[in-house]
Amino acid sequence: MAGIYVHIPFCKKACHYCDFHFTTTQYYRDEIIQQLANEIEQKKNYLSKQTLNTIYFGGGTPSILNEEELRLLLNSIHRNFVVAKNAEITLEANPDDLSMEKLLILKKIGINRLSIGIQSFLDEDLKWMNRAHNAAQAKKAVMNAANAGFNNISIDLIYGLPTSTLADWHTNLALAVILPVQHLSCYCLTVEDNTALHHFIKKGKVSEKKDEVSSEEFLLAHQFLVANNFEHYEISNYGLKNFHSRHNSSYWENEPYLGIGPSAHSYNGISRQWNVANNIQYLNSMKEGKSLFEKEELSCEQQFNEYLMTRLRTTKGISLEYVETVFGKKYSDELHQKISAYESPSHFEIQNNHLHLTTEGMLKLNSIVIEWMADE
Repeated sequence: MAGIYVHIPFCKKACHYCDFHFTTTQYYRDEIIQQLANEIEQKKNYLSKQTLNTIYFGGGTPSILNEEELRLLLNSIHRNFVVAKNAEITLEANPDDLSMEKLLILKKIGINRLSIGIQSFLDEDLKWMNRAHNAAQAKKAVMNAANAGFNNISIDLIYGLPTSTLADWHTNLALAVILPVQHLSCYCLTVEDNTALHHFIKKGKVSEKKDEVSSEEFLLAHQFLVANNFEHYEISNYGLKNFHSRHNSSYWENEPYLGIGPSAHSYNGISRQWNVANNIQYLNSMKEGKSLFEKEELSCEQQFNEYLMTRLRTTKGISLEYVETVFGKKYSDELHQKISAYESPSHFEIQNNHLHLTTEGMLKLNSIVIEWMADE
């Protein structure tokens, strides 16, 4: 099984922390949407005619698109690929776009999973982040989605905000679990270069929250959500039973996927490629009948490292048997050396021949990755 990701590079306004590829202008929107459909056709053989198990509209803000635009893209996908009957079809959405009318349209055209960018249920947080919605709209969007017949709803929440306390974070989590939500993605605020947040910190207008405080918030989310029947299946992701994100899980399971649109990444198991992150360059190259992308052939060492780094994020963990079977004894020995050399054994556990991070280890994922990659 394989997946397809379609990047919609348009937003109403710029959030202070976001470094994804997007524009707040609507110039060339019609042309770009048409070229997304053309790129889908152009790359119909990339996945070697594998059946699509997931379709994901990300961005940017895909919920900006109208019915005609979404139908154009979905029709292009169905025309050029075999789509599984039970395929997960996700659309990222902002609460302010989700009127009941819009939700019924999304349901009608085949969207069966929503990923709603709530980020916080507190107005102070939303204002600080420069979000386009308020707390009341956030709650109403989830309820409207459920009332429109969506039963696979994911929401994003952000912790580590300088405006919020541990009690505020608990309030966000408590509100989330009483709403008809089946999945949560809880992300720690990170400071990325060339964002408004990075500029504010450099100017001394904002202070970063200390790591130990963000760690408390991570642990609170883990404890609270697990106690409320959400399975913590990946560092940042929690789902009720049978509601794990199939699309995102394919990234961690080493499944192939095709990325469509400016900045989108593709992976087929042996190589990785990424489209130019520039709307005009993307548009001009597609008009010439070609897509502009860079490509990297992955060595066995790179494939091994990618397997370790992606699987280490998940509760499934690293299969020691898989490493030896697929990569061979050399890499199996290398993995065992990494484990034995790591200074904090309490960060790992081995169960059923799988290496997992403990909850404490999850907090140290970045330092583990840096240490393991430094050995190369």
